[in-house]
Amino acid sequence: METGLDTPMRGSAAPAARSLGERIDALHAAARELAQRPRRPRRELLSGMHNPWGHGSALVDPWLLLDLCEDPEILDCVEALIGPDIVLWDTELYLEAAAYQRFVREGREGRYWPAMPLQGAVVLVPAASAARPPTCMDLAQMTREGLPALDPLSPLYVLRYMPATSHFVRDGRALANWVAMEEQPLINYTTRPLWLMRGEDRAGSDFVTGFSPPVPRWAGNQPKEK
Repeated sequence: METGLDTPMRGSAAPAARSLGERIDALHAAARELAQRPRRPRRELLSGMHNPWGHGSALVDPWLLLDLCEDPEILDCVEALIGPDIVLWDTELYLEAAAYQRFVREGREGRYWPAMPLQGAVVLVPAASAARPPTCMDLAQMTREGLPALDPLSPLYVLRYMPATSHFVRDGRALANWVAMEEQPLINYTTRPLWLMRGEDRAGSDFVTGFSPPVPRWAGNQPKEK
């Protein structure tokens, strides 16, 4: 899947071709700047950071993050874990890796994934001052073995992929979505846009929802012509 970053949209500064290291470097400064703010953004603003129509688009350039998410080296690693049909369904920025370490220890990674059957890969991209390569982990492996060593005080980008052989469930009554709404009520996965990164959609997932920017509040209140 190509996001069209070689023909930038909505002012994207992402160039047509860069190395993995250059893609990561382009996102480090934004993560560190957010982590150093006296008042940090709320967590829900840091979820779905790749979505150009999401709340986080004012904090981190979503096109740069999408550029990273479709990096060939990362997708090769993901493909080795979940197969050739790959869907990007979520990204999240943790301003301290320690928060994500707690998240995983509490058994929450995978708990909210609206994928049936539940399968996936998680890519961890540290935004530390010293460059570190991403880590690609199978969701089941992470649940079983835990995380690799991370600098607990450095920001961390978390990229979440699922195989396109799993169906992305948008029904809010589904168990994963129900639990997510109870435990993190300001994050709604049912309207999250999906990107088919490689291969084909083999499970009939909805790739339309989420790609429409919200209608401005004033749009329905146009003055009547006299």
